[in-house]
Amino acid sequence: MSTTERPRILVVGGGYVGLYAARRILKKMRYGEATVTVVDPRSYMTYQPFLPEAAAGSISPRHVVVPLRRVLPKAEVLTGRVTTIDQDRKVATIAPLVGEAYELPFDYLVIALGAVSRTFPIPGLAEQGIGMKGIEEAIGLRNHVLEQLDKADSTTDEEIRRKALTFVFVGGGFAGAETVGEVEDMARDAAKHYRNVKREDMRFILVDAADKILPEVGPKLGQYGKEHLESRGVEIYLSTSMDSCVDGHVVLKNGLEVDASTIVWTAGVKPNPALARFGLPLGPRGHVDTSETLQVQGTDYIWAAGDNAQVPDMVGRKAGNENAWCPPNAQHALRQAKVLGDNVVSGMRGFPQKTYAHANKGAVAGLGLHKGVAMIVMGKMKIKLKGRLAWYMHRGYHGLAMPTWNRKIRVFADWTLGMFLKREVVSLGAMENPREEFYEAAKPAPQPADAASPQKAKAS
Repeated sequence: MSTTERPRILVVGGGYVGLYAARRILKKMRYGEATVTVVDPRSYMTYQPFLPEAAAGSISPRHVVVPLRRVLPKAEVLTGRVTTIDQDRKVATIAPLVGEAYELPFDYLVIALGAVSRTFPIPGLAEQGIGMKGIEEAIGLRNHVLEQLDKADSTTDEEIRRKALTFVFVGGGFAGAETVGEVEDMARDAAKHYRNVKREDMRFILVDAADKILPEVGPKLGQYGKEHLESRGVEIYLSTSMDSCVDGHVVLKNGLEVDASTIVWTAGVKPNPALARFGLPLGPRGHVDTSETLQVQGTDYIWAAGDNAQVPDMVGRKAGNENAWCPPNAQHALRQAKVLGDNVVSGMRGFPQKTYAHANKGAVAGLGLHKGVAMIVMGKMKIKLKGRLAWYMHRGYHGLAMPTWNRKIRVFADWTLGMFLKREVVSLGAMENPREEFYEAAKPAPQPADAASPQKAKAS
């Protein structure tokens, strides 16, 4: 970490908004004008819309993440967490991965912590649930599902087999519907290579407290998505929730009880709870309250955007909806990051701030290979697509939205190879505990019972 007399722009969070805002600031800034410091517990940014495809093996997990130091060579990248912010002194406390915490002064602050999984105090969820917010979880889910097929193929115990082949997904938004679609697709492919496992033996269940799935693409396409998943054998229970899942015994509000080895939780997100320690004005759901210029309310040196910010939707408000807020999606995050970066540089130079306004361009969702739904907004016209064409729209949009040409090319190469080569169905379950085998080999061999007790040997 360098010490400098130049003003410091501190970016808290290296996700989509943090990465793009830092890039924009560095691009617009004059040489030596300021120091840009990015702090995140991970040294990479994860492109979350690709997590379901990474879990299904359609994209290599390494290609879904972007290394911060490589993309931001002119910035300081600190791997750690910002634990507190003293606004009066303009000092942040940094807790690195190892070593003592230290203070870091700043002049301008960008809050881009993103969101975390929104959970509820459901018995068994913390022990049994698998989230879908990070690449580690996507890799873990893939290995776990394939491991269940290995177990089911190798056991003669019908109860163990039934539990291993039951997969429960809670949450029917983009993350839940896309994940169940991709994982079901992968499991169907994988079953061809197992002697004792068929797709008919598996049970996929999707649960949502709302009365529809995929609300982002509208009711008609949401209904199509539901019918399509049901045609593939996915059981969908709407207007219901999960009461408990202790030891994998899932109890739903509608009375259904089932034993499942796999419980995937995608029931929404909430702003990062660390925001509560920063002394910033928060909205009713814990988001940082910002103005239309992305400046935090009541400040002129702090900005926030993305999933952790409550940003007014100026397009919706002009249309008469006074309570319109920007939804937490990649479409808004990318555009907010650019406006935020410009406004930080303008604020540093004493220039006026730009207002953020963006009209919704639609939404796309993939439900497995060659299957998807898409709603494209063109002015007042909405174009609704489904099936293979929507799937191409989904891949095209997100492929181009992926940061850096390096990652774009790698993702498109994965997809191209997937057209000619079969999907990999190898479980690397040992990745969860990579040292276990070495530990077993290296630990001292147990001594014979007689040798272990010298006194007993002497007495005899």
